[in-house]
Amino acid sequence: MKAIVVTEFGGPEHMKLVDMDIPQPEPRQVLIRVERTSVNFADIKSRYGKKGGGSLPFIPGLDAAGVIEQVGSEVKRFRPGQRVIAFPANGTYAQYVVASEDLTFAIPDSMDFDTAAASPVVSFTSYKLLADVARLVPGETVLIHAAAGGIGTTAIQLAKLLGAGKVIGTVGNVSKAAIALEAGADHVICNDTEDFAAKVNELTDGAGADVILDSISGPASERSMECLAWYGRLVHFGNAGGEVGRIRTVDLHASCRSVLGFSFGTTRNKRPQLLQDTAEKVFQYLADGSLTIKIGRRFDLEDAASAHAWVESRQSTGKVLLDVRK
Repeated sequence: MKAIVVTEFGGPEHMKLVDMDIPQPEPRQVLIRVERTSVNFADIKSRYGKKGGGSLPFIPGLDAAGVIEQVGSEVKRFRPGQRVIAFPANGTYAQYVVASEDLTFAIPDSMDFDTAAASPVVSFTSYKLLADVARLVPGETVLIHAAAGGIGTTAIQLAKLLGAGKVIGTVGNVSKAAIALEAGADHVICNDTEDFAAKVNELTDGAGADVILDSISGPASERSMECLAWYGRLVHFGNAGGEVGRIRTVDLHASCRSVLGFSFGTTRNKRPQLLQDTAEKVFQYLADGSLTIKIGRRFDLEDAASAHAWVESRQSTGKVLLDVRK
């Protein structure tokens, strides 16, 4: 089979197309013929050796959409020929992958492979953040940082579907505001020109946001406490800003506010069973068209290095897919 491997930590020039043996599934694994896979920032971090890249060489990639070719002897839930998405342990930039039965999910017949490949990380993460970690209550106000990104635009849509009364997004500059508004945000705050905490308090008549999704950390986390409502939940799930945020305990007990953490990667590794219900709920939204994932560009598998360069350029909007069928 053809696969992309990272031969050295560093730039995309270290990604090579190679021939490899088709992996064989263990008793509780399935073998999947990959149709599409997506490019995530985690793939780029791993290429630089910053996020679980492991030993060299390695195949990058978190999620894949395709068709089951073979099932292990102890697999109960799947059969050859089923269309699925999966989170394999050993990368997805390849024509075939093996994945645990617990991290494989059958997709509806009405869902095309582009949607299936674009959706797993952003939709599963967004749903877990809002429904299970923050426990969003209908009518509540939600503030989403980095609202123009993949998780941001997906979380905006899901917050509305779960009954949020008002959704506010923040973006790094005014050029990204239209993306968050198109996704359904009621208001968008541009951090380069506005004080987001003051603006959120203004938009909520001083009450603040009931739920804040924070993937930035540092000062963004600290300032978020200034506009978090009583009984509000600040959910921290990333460190894109590269700085450590410090929360004061005095800001929590009297106001009944909470600071919560979530990692989709940890959940995949430690408690994959928690994702079965998430998949069912998300697939319903995707299948009926109430949730959409914007696809920015498609590249062939052999052009994976160009896809990485495009994502790193920060020019990309929407999910970037790799077509693996050839």
